[in-house]
Amino acid sequence: MRIVIIGTGGRLGAALARDYATTFDVRAYTRADLDLTDLDRTRELLRPLDFDLLINSAALTHVDYCEDHRDEAFMINAEAPQVLAELCQEKNAKLIQISTDYVFDGKSPIPYREEDEVIPLSVYGESKREGELRVLSASAQYLVVRISWVFGPDRPSFVDQVIQRARKTKQVAAVADKFSTPTYTLDLAQWLQTAWKKDLSGLLHLTNGGECSWQQYAQYAIDCCYHYGLALQAKRVEELKLSDMKNFIAQRPVYTVLSTARFTRQTGVKPRNWREAVAEYIKTYVIKDEN
Repeated sequence: MRIVIIGTGGRLGAALARDYATTFDVRAYTRADLDLTDLDRTRELLRPLDFDLLINSAALTHVDYCEDHRDEAFMINAEAPQVLAELCQEKNAKLIQISTDYVFDGKSPIPYREEDEVIPLSVYGESKREGELRVLSASAQYLVVRISWVFGPDRPSFVDQVIQRARKTKQVAAVADKFSTPTYTLDLAQWLQTAWKKDLSGLLHLTNGGECSWQQYAQYAIDCCYHYGLALQAKRVEELKLSDMKNFIAQRPVYTVLSTARFTRQTGVKPRNWREAVAEYIKTYVIKDEN
């Protein structure tokens, strides 16, 4: 099987490229290799290739930057996916477009299902939703996968930043009134492979199980470090409110937990709880690097 992966300079794309290269014929593209703001060049690079599957994990994900750079956000997050969808149509190839929980307004009292109404609160969310629509309108066989709070070994994420702060200072704080689910890139790589082998299409939510706030996420990471023998200066993560984050420009949804019931129903695979995944990551990568 021949796979093209776009966005391999990022956390998820790097994990996918490394994992799949052991089994499949993979062509990996970072932003330096393929600039999605140049649509003509994108066509020139990809049109000569023969491939069976294209996974687009590239995006403009800086939520506040997108607020002041709307055209760039829509170019990368909406127009480029449309071009990729057209190229896949030409080759009769499968397309998997990675999307986000930020397409929701965060007002639901329960985890969001794929069929729930989307109401983006930010330019980032709007542009990603437009990308979803353009991909899904191109072919009913394409798959759009919404994910949240991704972490993994290839690029530092929130969990790494928390641990780094806790090494340096006793004062660590995180927002306690915003909720979603941390999702491990190494788990996502396996779930995506299951999804395309089952020929799933349309919208799909893929995250680890459970839910937490940023503060609970941070506290658990620090607790894991102590459990595995890595002493930090901070032991307790103080609580902040989302309203305390005066540096935020874009509005953030407060609750974007995604239901993975459809994935489990169609594949028989139930994603493991985020706590198990975070503990494995810290034990395997954080502690290992320390030693």
